Amino acid sequence: MSRSVGVVLPAYRPDMDQLGTYIAAIDGALAPQTIVVELDAPRDGVPVQLRSLPIEVHTVPYRRGKGAAITAGFERLETDVLAFVDADGSTPVNSLERILDPVIDSRTDLAVGSRRHPDATVATHQTFARRFLGDGFAWLAGQLLDARLYDYQCGAKAIDVAAWERVRDHLYEPGFAWDVELIAIAAALDLRIEEVPIEWEDKPGSTVSPIRTSIDLLEALLTARHRSKQLRDDRLHTALAEHFDEPTALIEKDR
Repeated sequence: MSRSVGVVLPAYRPDMDQLGTYIAAIDGALAPQTIVVELDAPRDGVPVQLRSLPIEVHTVPYRRGKGAAITAGFERLETDVLAFVDADGSTPVNSLERILDPVIDSRTDLAVGSRRHPDATVATHQTFARRFLGDGFAWLAGQLLDARLYDYQCGAKAIDVAAWERVRDHLYEPGFAWDVELIAIAAALDLRIEEVPIEWEDKPGSTVSPIRTSIDLLEALLTARHRSKQLRDDRLHTALAEHFDEPTALIEKDR
């Protein structure tokens, strides 16, 4: 029996023509059971413009962050496989299909799209500064986390629903570092992780500040390492955790 698929697109002030075209392509090529758009702080009229598309739209009047939006979307899905892609269309639909395949076929628990994999095809590159910072972050993450990948931050991933049930209680990061936390927790729980090389095209107009985001990512990486070590009952990290207040998991926050 074919396994059902749900796709979440976290969106903050998206290009509406671009988003509409991308959603139509996903629906036409993959026919997922559900497509959810999690829309943060939408401009006037935007939710109405999306009504003609084959999607569910959920909005909040403020900016939750990418991680909080994806988590909210995943919690709404009732499918066997949960996936997300960035709303700018940087990941082509055929690449999303390749990411979904190993999870649909139960070959892996978490499939991670990768722009930095040797077999990936990058049509247009980020600026040199962003590539440099991204490469450095990927190298450092590989040294600190149990999962050693080429790319932790690519905006396309898919996870089996049973694996999601295991990781969801351990996710706290509301922003761009959510991807790193997801991978760190999945690895700490000994879930199977497969990195999938993709085609990728950098899109202009990113809302990400390279320097500020890099600092935030470094802090989040160290936190994700700490939490993953706790899950493995590391004595040092368990002892350290006793001196800090327990944060609120994303699934427990208002969406």
